[in-house]
Amino acid sequence: MSQNDPASTAFDTLYRISSIAGQTEDSQEALELILEEIVKAFNAATASISLVNHDTQCLEIAASLGLPDYCLDLQLPLGKGVTGWVALHGKPLLVEDVSLDSRYFPVNKSIHSELAAPMEEAGRVIGVVSVDSEERCFFTEEDQNLLTLLAAEASRVVGRIWHVQQLRLKAEELQALVDAGEKLVSKMDTHLIVEEIAKAASRFSKCEMAAIYDLDDVEQVLNLRVAMDRDGSVNLEESLALGDSSVGTAVMGLRQIEVLNLPQTEEHHLVRYTQEAGLVSMLVTPLFFGEEIIGVLNVYTKEPHRFSNAEKNIFQTLAGMGAIAIQNARLYRRVFDTEAVLRQSEKMNTLGLLAAEIAHEIRNPLTVIKLLFDPLEEAFPEGDDRGEDVRVIRDRLNQLEDIVSRVLDFGRASQTAHAEIDFDHLVSDTHRLLRLKLEQGRIEWCYEPHTSGEVLHAHRGQIQQLLLNLSLNALEAMPAGGRIHLSTERLDRSGTPFFQVTFSDTGKGVPEEVQEQIFDSFLSRRTQGTGLGLSITKRILREHRGDVGLLSSQPGETVFCFWLPLESQEDRAFQVMQNGW
Repeated sequence: MSQNDPASTAFDTLYRISSIAGQTEDSQEALELILEEIVKAFNAATASISLVNHDTQCLEIAASLGLPDYCLDLQLPLGKGVTGWVALHGKPLLVEDVSLDSRYFPVNKSIHSELAAPMEEAGRVIGVVSVDSEERCFFTEEDQNLLTLLAAEASRVVGRIWHVQQLRLKAEELQALVDAGEKLVSKMDTHLIVEEIAKAASRFSKCEMAAIYDLDDVEQVLNLRVAMDRDGSVNLEESLALGDSSVGTAVMGLRQIEVLNLPQTEEHHLVRYTQEAGLVSMLVTPLFFGEEIIGVLNVYTKEPHRFSNAEKNIFQTLAGMGAIAIQNARLYRRVFDTEAVLRQSEKMNTLGLLAAEIAHEIRNPLTVIKLLFDPLEEAFPEGDDRGEDVRVIRDRLNQLEDIVSRVLDFGRASQTAHAEIDFDHLVSDTHRLLRLKLEQGRIEWCYEPHTSGEVLHAHRGQIQQLLLNLSLNALEAMPAGGRIHLSTERLDRSGTPFFQVTFSDTGKGVPEEVQEQIFDSFLSRRTQGTGLGLSITKRILREHRGDVGLLSSQPGETVFCFWLPLESQEDRAFQVMQNGW
């Protein structure tokens, strides 16, 4: 029986245990201090506080006094031993003679009696407090009541410390997510993005490694893109069919999948590495953007670990941010690839136009030369060598005229691809191409059609090119952000209908000294510009029997306006347009 009076001891011990929460913020230190007070209160030979590992469903000793060293790493399944029974049933247990109780798990031959009480939080057993004596029948029912009371207070103290630790951990995790998000949005290379995702994931929770697979939608396989442990990148290669593992199941079901014990499941991915590295538990999180599946994020632990809802939400958030970053990088690359193609098309179109102009200028004096040259063929008598020279020159002039004609045909070739186009759809497609650049440049895009669904007979690619030319010029003029505004209206001039588009931006404006020459070829104030954008825009519209002009420009507002005929009366329309300017 205990030599202490439980009634007289309870208040002092409760007070000291309650005050431990103000002495330390370390849960391990708190458990050791609590155990010291309990040993004093019961004059116990040995004592321990064991906590429930809900992943393994075992008790693990967190603090002890007097127990042999070999017991410290012992994992006791719930229900086994006196403490295991208490943990399983959530009730205190007094064993007066351990040799007569089959539930006792022998750890020390000198122990003859044991008293244990559960630690509970929110109605769930979180641990067990146990005291032992070398005497039989040492503990009483009063001791049992006191230990139950002290265990409850210990639960509250440790719970408060755990709560503070969890709040700090959540704050750290949120900060880590913010940091990861900032790094992800700053990268436009998909390989760097997936590395950053894996690096961030490997730092969360108890994770020892993270891996990212991307989906080959055509071949229906997952290819390992990157694997990262706490020390850095792991050099691994692997391809998985969708039906071969939980990884593929997560992709097909668009849901997280948790594997508690990899060695005991029929997983077919990274088998050798997971075995060698001792990886036990896994969480698979799909990466998807909208309805597009990009791949999966896998995280692994070395200890059996059941991922909490909070942990699953963290990895789901990280996967979501990663998917957005990957998609943005892909769109960014696509925009610039498209822009490069358009710029090449612009150069080829310019080449054709310039070649046609040069050929046209050559044809006029060539015609005059041929007219003046005709009489020379009859100026020399037959047999005169000079007459033969003249005929050779005549052949070369004909050859030159043929070359000029072919060049002119090349310059006119672009005019043959005219078709009916919906201008609203064309504007929408153009905005889609520019969307990422507009977002990065903090540019607002506003389109206000006067009439919806206006159909034009034009070359779709060329009209889109002029819209891109105007838009890219506007973007260059608004480095700090701004607004692009497009509006349309239908006009009638001398009985001929025209489609008018007003294009404005809030940029720095066109300098007054170059406004009159703004549509001239090779006029550019940008180091990377060709000076052909606006010139090509005007040429395109002239080819369509339309035109473009700069209505006004000043800091904060530049307004362009262009017209296209809505009827096939091309000659008349063109004449009206020219007169209008």
